[in-house]
Amino acid sequence: MRPRHTKTPRRKPRAKTSDVLGAPPQKERIKPKWRQYYERLIELRHQLARRQTALAQSAIEEQPVFSSHMADAGTDTYDRDFALSVLSAEQNAAYEIEEALNRIRDGSYGICELTSKPIEPERLQAIPWTRFSTEAEKQLEREGAVARARLGPRETVENSSSATEAESEDVEEAE
Repeated sequence: MRPRHTKTPRRKPRAKTSDVLGAPPQKERIKPKWRQYYERLIELRHQLARRQTALAQSAIEEQPVFSSHMADAGTDTYDRDFALSVLSAEQNAAYEIEEALNRIRDGSYGICELTSKPIEPERLQAIPWTRFSTEAEKQLEREGAVARARLGPRETVENSSSATEAESEDVEEAE
């Protein structure tokens, strides 16, 4: 006996290149008003990533088990600990930069998270990753509720152009 309804097996559709490799990255749509801040934040993120890689490499370099002198061993340990603490601080700055990029993408960039008022353009120029207006930041600092993300002392982040130099000076003045 033969089954009543025999279907011919369906063929699966052929896979497309995008199915295998994933969709090509789409260019993010950034409001023209925030484009300069977005590009600046991207550049800062790249600079920090390069610097973090170098710091991590120097922190994990093989240290001789026995230094020639106890003072040298202490200095080696101090240098390693210092590099790791700088790396940690820069990780916090990288987080703040990434969050600022997300705010640009979702449309909440330039709005104070505390007061919901626009952040002053001068402040965004000086600290493009800021989440608070000057007034809100002062209030939070008085209350001890916020610690600033810092990029480090001047000349510790690579300068990619003379604009970057001016930006570092602006950041230091704002802090």
